Amino acid sequence: MKAPTRRRYIKKPSQYVTAVKLDLQTEGLIYRKWGGEQRAKRGDWLVDNDGDVYTVDARSFARTYKRLKPGVYLKTAPVWAEVAAADGTVETKEGKSRYRRGDYIVYNQKNGGDGYCVKASKFKAMYRLDE
Repeated sequence: MKAPTRRRYIKKPSQYVTAVKLDLQTEGLIYRKWGGEQRAKRGDWLVDNDGDVYTVDARSFARTYKRLKPGVYLKTAPVWAEVAAADGTVETKEGKSRYRRGDYIVYNQKNGGDGYCVKASKFKAMYRLDE
């Protein structure tokens, strides 16, 4: 079986998010999403991506997002993504996420670090190939 091809993509400029930093005295936040338990820590970000709400690790957010105006951010760092050949799970900074064959497995680091998964239709709407 041929190994999936990982390619470099960038977020389309129209695909900004709204976000708030979890800068509260808290032990953290636990929630269920993407087929598993997710965890956020103090300092992480609560993101609303066109109605899809989730958290992003503080360091990852700082490395990959740029503030456009108060509460509005654009992911400016490139990602590396591949189409999933079969159903599976990926370990994220927040927990495990399930994906289906045809979804995209996305990484914030070229070597495959800081991963997550995105449904194919959503990924194609948000990203373009960076050639």
